[in-house]
Amino acid sequence: MLSVVLGSLLVLILLIAAAKWHPFIAFLLVSLVAGWGLGIPLGNLPGLLEKGMGSTLGSAAPVLFLGAMFGKLVAISGAAQRIATGLISFFGRDQLHWAFLLTGFVIGLPLFYNAGFVLLVPLVLTIAYQYRLSAVFVGIPLLAALSITHGFLPPHPAPTALIPQFGADTGRTLLYGLVIAVPVAVLSGPVFAQRFRHFPSPSALFQASTLEEGQLPGQWFSLGTALFPVFILSFAAFSPWFFSESILFLELLSPFKDTTVVMLLAVLLAAYTLGVRQGRRMAEVMDIYGEGVKDIAGIVLIIAGAGALKQVLVESGFSNSLAVSLQQLPVPPLVLAWLVATVIRIAVGSATVAGLTAAGLVAPMAGLGVVDPNLLVLAIGAGSLMCSHVNDSGFWMFKAYFNLSLRDTFRTWTLMETLVGVLGLLGVLLLDYLL
Repeated sequence: MLSVVLGSLLVLILLIAAAKWHPFIAFLLVSLVAGWGLGIPLGNLPGLLEKGMGSTLGSAAPVLFLGAMFGKLVAISGAAQRIATGLISFFGRDQLHWAFLLTGFVIGLPLFYNAGFVLLVPLVLTIAYQYRLSAVFVGIPLLAALSITHGFLPPHPAPTALIPQFGADTGRTLLYGLVIAVPVAVLSGPVFAQRFRHFPSPSALFQASTLEEGQLPGQWFSLGTALFPVFILSFAAFSPWFFSESILFLELLSPFKDTTVVMLLAVLLAAYTLGVRQGRRMAEVMDIYGEGVKDIAGIVLIIAGAGALKQVLVESGFSNSLAVSLQQLPVPPLVLAWLVATVIRIAVGSATVAGLTAAGLVAPMAGLGVVDPNLLVLAIGAGSLMCSHVNDSGFWMFKAYFNLSLRDTFRTWTLMETLVGVLGLLGVLLLDYLL
């Protein structure tokens, strides 16, 4: 049984990393082959794949689509630009690396990684040129924050899909993720970036495409709208600690613990604050939301494909037997989950694929009660960010935008991502010890 699964994972890695197949097609094909090899009757396999895709996307899809809509409007409206320029103005020239760290956090919460990269890195390069600073020194904190929000925090794809799989709580996962993310971002961002303070900048800079000042929404409207989902989810998660005597109030707050409800409210709020209030017709806002849905479609397909493979592993009994076997190893379950995600990340390159594939292998550990499911989500998130190299699109985007050699890309980008993954695991283990 183990040889069949390992062979199937090897085929999956080769199809995605070497043959450049779309992950959704690769996942479906490998799921069929693995299911047949694990003894599942061929007639049952189509139904199992449908069940796996449906159960995985059931609660994740609405959050992903709403998050994509929300992030698209934050970008198109100029709210992201307003937040970035406001923070840069507040911090000043000598503290720009801290300004971009905070910008990465605030913008990284509603925007998916690639969108945040393409939107903000040209601004980094332009500002670095204007103030005669090293672009790498200024950019590393921004990208560390974007990576951390992408790997650790809902509504980003992998954590959003893992939370229901593990029976975790969105508010608690978000809270734990923020507790870990802040020190990790500081150490892997501004602190790590100090060694590149005098690093050479690109000779040919990408120029930021910006809106005119009069076209931008207000600073507080931009910041408040972008942080609205985090504020509501965090308040709902904390409320039982502060309002334990007010049962009626807690009952009224209970719907706001659901990420779908909160993201729907965020989308409606943004439609007014960043849409109608800025002079856009509602039809135009809905068109922007439609573009956001298109942006996320490929990621949703990857999540569906990973769900199909997960279901095959569960129905065959392999996942449960693996979970029992892993418990016998002298390694903490959270470290094992991180290692599995790390190995797949190194092999495949995609953080989302690594997180979702690892989840299918270690999910039974959450059901056995041997580990906090919220921390399991974060451990896999940390592993999924490890060791980005030549099979990761982010590696090549960083190299191209900052005009670096392969050697310099490894010692800046790859080292930063690895630092995020290692520090993230240490943060998870520390929380596990303290809780």
